[in-house]
Amino acid sequence: MKNNLVKAHLALLGANLIYGANYIIAKGIMPTKIGPSGFIFLRIVGAGILFWIIKSFIKERIEKKHFPRLILCGLLGVAANQLLFFHGLNLTSPIDASIIITAIPIVVLVFSALLLKEKITRNKLLGISIGGVGAVLLVWFGNNTEGTSSLLGNILVFLNACSYGLYLVLVKPLMKSYNSLTVISWVFLFGFLFMLPFGIPDILQTNFEAFTAQTYAAILFVVVGTTFLAYLFNIYALNYVSPSVNGSYVYLQPVVSFLMVSLYAFVLGKTEYAQDIHPIKIVCCLLVVLGVYLISKKPKHQA
Repeated sequence: MKNNLVKAHLALLGANLIYGANYIIAKGIMPTKIGPSGFIFLRIVGAGILFWIIKSFIKERIEKKHFPRLILCGLLGVAANQLLFFHGLNLTSPIDASIIITAIPIVVLVFSALLLKEKITRNKLLGISIGGVGAVLLVWFGNNTEGTSSLLGNILVFLNACSYGLYLVLVKPLMKSYNSLTVISWVFLFGFLFMLPFGIPDILQTNFEAFTAQTYAAILFVVVGTTFLAYLFNIYALNYVSPSVNGSYVYLQPVVSFLMVSLYAFVLGKTEYAQDIHPIKIVCCLLVVLGVYLISKKPKHQA
């Protein structure tokens, strides 16, 4: 059991290192090589095929009453989530995006309280307030700083966090009823249908002849790494650790993003992201981390 627990933590570490690297790798080819919607088209199609290949070995049928929820999860958790994230990342700094995304646990708590009637304790309310201030401050700061930050991009990434947070709340009952791979396979299928009207025009306008080996490597990383492997790592880890432990690893993403941007700017001499490293952003990150810590902190039992 202890060996499995170590493997679970290594899986979570791997997944969030992939997520952290994704910010700068995905942004590196948008929009010069491919537009955000076209990128999402390739991502959903590629990962969806891989999920359905594995799903073919799982003999499980979905009850008709659960399809409406699956369709909504496909809209929120795949189509809206990924389109908002990639369009936001295309417009703003990888650092801003990685910090804003750590607000997802806060969003999940709010929607859980509204939809599942989960109780909000004093600590959780304080955490929502502090984390919310950090996220809002960073979104606003994106319009008042030099570098690649942008207000619109930050807003789109924040809306992505809201969409994904609501998806996590809605998909939770389905995960209890079915194998998680069955759920995600159907979610990706419905997400693909919602994404199709946005992705097809972008794909038709993409000049694939201009793709380099680096372009294909970035796309392969996003499809196989960020979407397929990272999700499988999270599924494996959830068999051995709690969702709160799983969620705490999201704090690694801005750290990895900061390190990669620093490497990109100061070691490789690519100065386009150098001005994105700013003390206010570090303060915003700490506020969000503190907020989520207060939310996840277990209340002391009274004697």
